[in-house]
Amino acid sequence: MRPIISEKPYRFVPPCDSRFWPAVVGLYLPRYLRTRHGVTRVECRGVEKLRSSIDAGHGVLLAPNHCRPPDPFVLGILSRRVGHSFHTMASWHLFMNGRMQAFLCNRAGAFSVYREGLDKAAIDAAIDILAEAKRPLIIFPEGNISRSNDALLSLMEGTGLIARTAAKRRAKDQPDRKVVIHPVALRYLFKGNIRTALEPIIRQIEARLSWRPQSQLGLVERVVKVGHALLGLKEIEYLGSPQGGTTAERLDRLINYVLEPIEAEWLNGQREPHVSARVKRLRMAILPDIVKGEINDAERDRRWKQLSDLYLAQQLACYPPDYVRSKPTVERLLETVERFEEDLTDVAHIHSPIEVIVEVGDAIESGTTRDRGTGGDPLMHKIEESLRVMLSRLSESCTPFT
Repeated sequence: MRPIISEKPYRFVPPCDSRFWPAVVGLYLPRYLRTRHGVTRVECRGVEKLRSSIDAGHGVLLAPNHCRPPDPFVLGILSRRVGHSFHTMASWHLFMNGRMQAFLCNRAGAFSVYREGLDKAAIDAAIDILAEAKRPLIIFPEGNISRSNDALLSLMEGTGLIARTAAKRRAKDQPDRKVVIHPVALRYLFKGNIRTALEPIIRQIEARLSWRPQSQLGLVERVVKVGHALLGLKEIEYLGSPQGGTTAERLDRLINYVLEPIEAEWLNGQREPHVSARVKRLRMAILPDIVKGEINDAERDRRWKQLSDLYLAQQLACYPPDYVRSKPTVERLLETVERFEEDLTDVAHIHSPIEVIVEVGDAIESGTTRDRGTGGDPLMHKIEESLRVMLSRLSESCTPFT
């Protein structure tokens, strides 16, 4: 399990309004993206839409899809193209990976949010940034990294709440000024030789499965076979044997098998509508006593096992069923193998060259109240639909695998 949860008491890291540090960090971004993430080129589209909203004095919220770890740094390139610094709401665990990373993240405009609880300080900071139109604010509404550029996770509704609260304050203080949301589509394109990149990693995974190299199969078939094997191993671990049914049915069955007993214990069987929200609510229930240190070692170990199970459920939910076979592209193959590798070792190889298209969508004005007469949050529905349309259009830039 990657270190995304900490036993340390949470301490809010407030936004830093420095103009000097974002400029300094921005100069280093291209090199950082190239050496740490293999990103060699970033193309920004729709920049004029964002500039127009900023120039109009609106509070601006950027809502990107979150498909890869370098997403915040790629948006730093957009910031440079627009000529305005951004603030970013970032998970607290990113500030726990060393003092230097914490320092640079904060000076570049990031502030912390505690995903395992209700972080009033972070919410208030986000509302202030939008209400005062200090800088554009980035919130990743998916909440987690999907690793699947063609599949959007369910959006968390907190984004809409923050936008509406800020819009209400703006309407009171400056009636002519608005809060607008720009969906931002991030599309990563691999420009290298996919067979050369993935062959050694697939061989390593096959070796971990005690297989001989499955070189008699094509790359798509090898990736699919490995995926079924890894899912089968988890089914054996939790359910006792490999299960039948479609991939979607098997994933859903395993996720529910993991989550439902924990929900029965901590939430009296209540459940949220999608996996990310289910996991978040359970973490909020399980973690506080661990942080306070008010439980014995046996209970602490039991709860950490539950947290590990929650992490597994969340990772399983990020595998779109038949993602590779339904539309075999170079990018889908790369993403799937990266996720295999990350789930097995907590680390994924860096692949290069990767190019990124950043497309800023049309501004969506936030109202001050939520329409309760429809299912879900209408504002979040608009953001999601805009992201899906842009990502679908940008998928035409992907390279079919032949």
